[in-house]
Amino acid sequence: MNKYVKRYFIDALSGMAQGLFASLLIGTIIKTLGQQLLRLGTNPVFQFLVDAGNFATDGHVVGAAMAIGIGFAMSVPALVLFSLVAVGSAANVTGGAGGPLAVLVIAVIAAECGSFVSKKTKVDIIVTPLVTIIVGALLTVLTAKYIGMAAASVGNIIVWATKLHPFVMGIIISVVVGVVLTLPISSAAICAALGLVGLAGGAAVAGCSAQMVGFAILSFRENRWSGLLSQGLGTSMLQMPNIVKNPKIWIPPTLASAITGPIATCLFKLEMNGAAVSSGMGTCGLVGQIGVIAGWFSPSDAALKHGAVAISPTFFDWLGLVLICFILPGVLSWAFGLLLRKIGWIKEGDLTLAD
Repeated sequence: MNKYVKRYFIDALSGMAQGLFASLLIGTIIKTLGQQLLRLGTNPVFQFLVDAGNFATDGHVVGAAMAIGIGFAMSVPALVLFSLVAVGSAANVTGGAGGPLAVLVIAVIAAECGSFVSKKTKVDIIVTPLVTIIVGALLTVLTAKYIGMAAASVGNIIVWATKLHPFVMGIIISVVVGVVLTLPISSAAICAALGLVGLAGGAAVAGCSAQMVGFAILSFRENRWSGLLSQGLGTSMLQMPNIVKNPKIWIPPTLASAITGPIATCLFKLEMNGAAVSSGMGTCGLVGQIGVIAGWFSPSDAALKHGAVAISPTFFDWLGLVLICFILPGVLSWAFGLLLRKIGWIKEGDLTLAD
């Protein structure tokens, strides 16, 4: 059972997230940069950036990238991997707003079917892609629309509930998504699959940032600057072996996320209106923050459906972003960590990262 959980819920999700980064996410950043530069005046280079971004964010391209990421993470045979291009493209477009979840489910099944027949016949070059694409296309026609609708509905409920109850939902989303980020599961892929944007996306960014910055500051005395960078700009997942040994070390950043989440939703009204995948990235490569900024100037299609509009950010918006993502997580986690060290729940060396 653990083998399949890792293969389908850890490896496949991580691969899907990487596919999203290499298409939708980077494409959105490039396009937003070009759009902002065009405000300075018409220039073919600036227009090229917009066009390049549009190429990368096309639904067919994004679907193909996700499916390839999934197949690569599952270590499928080459012919299966290449055939997943068509499967992912079809599933993402047919799945609509919930396309990423449709791609995940359909690509995994198609990849396994293709892998099952791979190299079993003398005409492998025909049989393997044939099976992979036919299975993927059939599942797309029969299920992608409904999988996408289900994922979009769940995401819409979360976004709606956060608008209705920003304090409570701010805590829940921030804590849950932050915890998922630290676990060996892709929080980015989950946020993308559910389309978490708006205030819900802002709470997710707060929670992920609290885990990453929180652990980076909390463990600074053990790991110094290398640990600060690897966790603060890399991933808090590095602490999982230590969490297994002493779960109490997870308390400070989790409490920090429970505080920064509602501050984000209620006080600063922090919204993630960029690509939904950015909601689950936190401070990893500053992708979460770049997503928020991109959403200010050029809201994603998912955000536009929820009423988002482009804005000119004020000093208050910038202050909220910096406080929520960097300052408060660090200060709160340090303070909670200091208390837990004094009462003996966290001991010297509990947070030391393995070499």
